[in-house]
Amino acid sequence: MKPIWIVDDDESIRWVLEKALARENLATRSFSNGRDALDELERSAPQVLVSDIRMPGESGLALLQTIKEKHPGLPVIIITAFSDLDSAVAAFQGGAFEYLAKPFDIDKAVELIRRALEESLRETNVEQALAETPEILGQAPAMQDVFRAIGRLSQSNVTVLITGESGSGKELVARALHKHSPRAAQPFIALNTAAIPKDLLESELFGHERGAFTGAQTTRRGRFEQAEGGTLFLDEIGDMPFDLQTRLLRVLSDGHFYRVGGHQPLKANVRVLAATHQNLEQRVRDGLFREDLYHRLNVIRLRLPSLRERREDIPLLTRHFLAQSAKQLGVEAKRMSEGAMQFLTNLELHGNVRQLENLCNWITVMAPGQTVEAKDLPRDLTQEKSLALTASIAPDEAATSAHPVESMKNGIDAVAERDASSSDQRAESWASLLETETAKRLSAGQAEVMTELARQFESILIKTALKHTNGRKNDAAVRLGIGRNTITRKLHELGIDAGKDD
Repeated sequence: MKPIWIVDDDESIRWVLEKALARENLATRSFSNGRDALDELERSAPQVLVSDIRMPGESGLALLQTIKEKHPGLPVIIITAFSDLDSAVAAFQGGAFEYLAKPFDIDKAVELIRRALEESLRETNVEQALAETPEILGQAPAMQDVFRAIGRLSQSNVTVLITGESGSGKELVARALHKHSPRAAQPFIALNTAAIPKDLLESELFGHERGAFTGAQTTRRGRFEQAEGGTLFLDEIGDMPFDLQTRLLRVLSDGHFYRVGGHQPLKANVRVLAATHQNLEQRVRDGLFREDLYHRLNVIRLRLPSLRERREDIPLLTRHFLAQSAKQLGVEAKRMSEGAMQFLTNLELHGNVRQLENLCNWITVMAPGQTVEAKDLPRDLTQEKSLALTASIAPDEAATSAHPVESMKNGIDAVAERDASSSDQRAESWASLLETETAKRLSAGQAEVMTELARQFESILIKTALKHTNGRKNDAAVRLGIGRNTITRKLHELGIDAGKDD
């Protein structure tokens, strides 16, 4: 660990901080002016910098500005007088981690420096993690299993079926399999079969000859030809039209295909990776997916865990996405307070990693200040959390807790009271009703109980979301944490009257 730099023209302050930090076994290095610190910065850097704001020569603010240009992630604590409020504001605007007002309590100063030190070490660890695993981040045991599987499968030419919820990173896994394979120097071509209209999907996959259909004025190479020698990733394979599944099966069987309107067979030297968030076994039973194609694709199955199964990765991913977003916008990365990070870690985040990335982009642009608190997060998230906790509060009680944090507190109290209430009250909750309904169907010997109840559950969710968004599908999809293609498909599968596009 690098030393903590103390920059102050007051020798007594330097001495007090040096001794206090030495008692904490923290190494320090002191400078009597900003110029000496800037000169040393050309050769080395501190873990944390503590600087007076007013010194002869270079001011603390000028030092702060230079530090942020060369080492944007380095925490800087500014020492200022109680009366110098303008300087404190300027320090925060310049990216200071925090400020110490003179005269300061030495124990509080040490505590603040320790907080800055922990932040600095976290940033260092994140940078190292990004350098080592730039494609996919994850330290949870479930993700380590995925990494091991990628290592074993990357050198093989076997077809892999990647499963997992929407937004969990299935394409990233496919790209990693390609990048570490002998085909890495050849193309990686991705196609989302749910995003291409049915009439165009065949041409998109296999290409077409000139004059094959109206508008086909030239011969076009399809994705199989574009991926020659490399990898073709077919996302949302469960949505592929049934008649096209037959053509895909032939390519996987003997490696040959025809362009639309063509008569000359073409040979495909392509590794196929497929992904879906759907239950393909159920789609086979429903007659929506060919069983022989399913077995061709399901040679090796690689399941990606949802973000709810790897909550310990949320802080790592959050810091990565905040740094990535800040770099794209050319600004300093925001920092999450301990409370805000804990709040994020406890969220459901049904949109998984994609939802977290979008949230970090929002934070970078919209959150005030450099350190983000839970109250700075999007209102729909804080309200969602508070509503979940206040579900059993009477309307007049809920109305007294307008602030999300206070609503959460009251909600927790209400949940505790509910848990202590009678069994009759508990039976009225939706979870208890679901339990009762499940038990009744199982006792009656009904088949496919989970499939039927899940269908009803999804139907209720989507209808309610559409009602809240006045029929706007895209808005409803965002509120539910699912993709636009997913809600369109669900509307069709569940037979729900389609809402209007945003």
